[in-house]
Amino acid sequence: MDNSRFADQLRRGCEALGVGVGEDVPERLYRLMGELLKWNAKVNLTAITAPEEVLEKHFLDSLAVLPEVEGATSVLDVGAGAGFPGLPLKMARSGLAVTMVDAVGKKVGYLKAVVTVPGLGLGGTKAVHTRAEGRPEAEGLPRADRVLARAFMDLPDWLDLAPAYLVPGGHVVAMLGKAMGEEALREEAGKRGLELVSARAYRLPFSQAERQVAAFKKQAE
Repeated sequence: MDNSRFADQLRRGCEALGVGVGEDVPERLYRLMGELLKWNAKVNLTAITAPEEVLEKHFLDSLAVLPEVEGATSVLDVGAGAGFPGLPLKMARSGLAVTMVDAVGKKVGYLKAVVTVPGLGLGGTKAVHTRAEGRPEAEGLPRADRVLARAFMDLPDWLDLAPAYLVPGGHVVAMLGKAMGEEALREEAGKRGLELVSARAYRLPFSQAERQVAAFKKQAE
């Protein structure tokens, strides 16, 4: 897949998802894909290596949560793996302060290297090697406006863990596969002193794979 076709597919995908990115973003994501696949040949970062799948299942899947991130100034990506959704979100919204955390050292090594690559626009993005266990100060992790994860753990466990990393008024964002009903989401939230802010089901634009993103906040804020 050459740069031109990649850019066209990315724009079509963003349009289908209803999200917008700057004109320079497709080229930078194309370069990021090159870095990912180069590293992946030596270090196992992702099982998804076909360019079309990287574009949809990593990049577009990450950009799909832009509506839930709009208005935030900081994002904490827990269980970031190879940098999704953190890296594409940073590329799309340069003003975001993005911190990515993962317990796997080789993945954090990749993240620390890739954020320094000139021209990718990832300056100031941080990667931290630790296991997130709900103790941000001890773990050296910041609190953030949006604390998010993509298929990192089951929703109940995520809702138990993530609020410890919120700033006042912040949102926990859960990127899920098959959609849960809003009543079930509210019930899980209420058990933990949280309330459901929004729930949105969608499909990835080319494979039509089902996805859902839900946002939560602490009650009585």
